[in-house]
Amino acid sequence: MFRHQGKSRTLNHNLRIATILSFVAGIVNVTGFLAFHQLTTNVTGHFALFISDVANFEFWKGTVYFLYIFSFLLGSFLSSFLIEKFNGNKKLNVFVLPTAIECLILTSISFLSTVTAIEYPNFIVCSLLFAMGLQNSFVTKISNAVVRTTHLTGLFTDLGIELSQLFFPKSHPNREKIKSTIKLRSYIICFFFIGGISGGFFYSRLDLRLHTLIIGAVILATSLFYDDLRYRLIRTKRKYRQRKNAHRLV
Repeated sequence: MFRHQGKSRTLNHNLRIATILSFVAGIVNVTGFLAFHQLTTNVTGHFALFISDVANFEFWKGTVYFLYIFSFLLGSFLSSFLIEKFNGNKKLNVFVLPTAIECLILTSISFLSTVTAIEYPNFIVCSLLFAMGLQNSFVTKISNAVVRTTHLTGLFTDLGIELSQLFFPKSHPNREKIKSTIKLRSYIICFFFIGGISGGFFYSRLDLRLHTLIIGAVILATSLFYDDLRYRLIRTKRKYRQRKNAHRLV
């Protein structure tokens, strides 16, 4: 699900990565909001607050929202930069790098909350937005812009459009394709919601606080390891079959 790109990518690949990453995004969003009262998976609200402060000539106050926006942008840039730089290396899964950085950020924040009090919450919020920028960028590139997992505004818009198209089969005859995209968007929305519920439960009920982020990091790392192991097994089976067929021909 992390390796396939372009024409080789199927709906099942997108469904798998969408459920995992939207679940993680839901956890991060709720954890960030409960801990710092800030949204940490998208920048729409932060941009509105930034514009509001600038309009009121409170430039210094608006700086923090600018930093939030810039952090998400920087994460997206770095993710895409790393993918483009190492894209020619066939031995390396280029999506390992941004995923590993995201795991490192989530783990580091959890560890930091253990050893010391959080004195600079805005820095942590910027770090979480940076991590979500990384995630949104690499899942966009993997799925060719079909999957986005960190915010829901565009998803609900697209879902509404596609649901309406089902009522006009003459204008939109490719109903199977429409149904598959509706299914994909529904999965993302549902798992973002489930991730949020889980994050809230772990944060408040189990009192894990920022350690809740470890759960997201573990899910990401496990998914990446599983995907790589599965890919290696498939390659090994193919090589075995090729050798077997070659011996038969001889």
